[in-house]
Amino acid sequence: MGAVFAAELTDKDALFLLALATKTKPSVVFAAGAVAFTASTAVIVAAGSLLIQVVPVFFIKLAGGAMMLAYAGWELSRLSKDGRGPDGREGRLLDRSAPSPWSVFLPAVATLILLDLAGDATELVTVVLLARFQDALVVFAGAVAGLLGAVAVETALGSALAKVLSPRRVKALSVLVFVVIGTAVIATTVLGG
Repeated sequence: MGAVFAAELTDKDALFLLALATKTKPSVVFAAGAVAFTASTAVIVAAGSLLIQVVPVFFIKLAGGAMMLAYAGWELSRLSKDGRGPDGREGRLLDRSAPSPWSVFLPAVATLILLDLAGDATELVTVVLLARFQDALVVFAGAVAGLLGAVAVETALGSALAKVLSPRRVKALSVLVFVVIGTAVIATTVLGG
């Protein structure tokens, strides 16, 4: 749960939720995040459960750790680029001037599910946890709890945090989190922990 919480706070969809929370009622943002992450976590746990049936857990853990380190490297390389704001679909959703905050709900859910299932950082952590504990229900419950906690923090602090932490600093934190988690996963797997 803690690893998923930390990964979500430093992920791209966190920036989306923070930005959305500055323009929409917090209850709408939280509800959209809760629905989206519950649905995407169910898909990730189901796919991960199938994966651990055909690939030895040792290799899933090693691959997961390596992917986390690769993700950290990729984000580090992107830090030098000017990716400071939302892009594409996220930007259109945030720029929309809607008559009702609830008109943002379904597009926000869809955007969050797409972000989460398209190689999202929490997806990696969830699959690694599933490989480690091999209990789909426990991993699902823990991942959803971690994600809901992160959504609550992102929603509550959206406006204030967006003023204090730039997207560049959030990405830097993301790199650090994934280097630590990826290294720990590989080390404990190789050392038999």
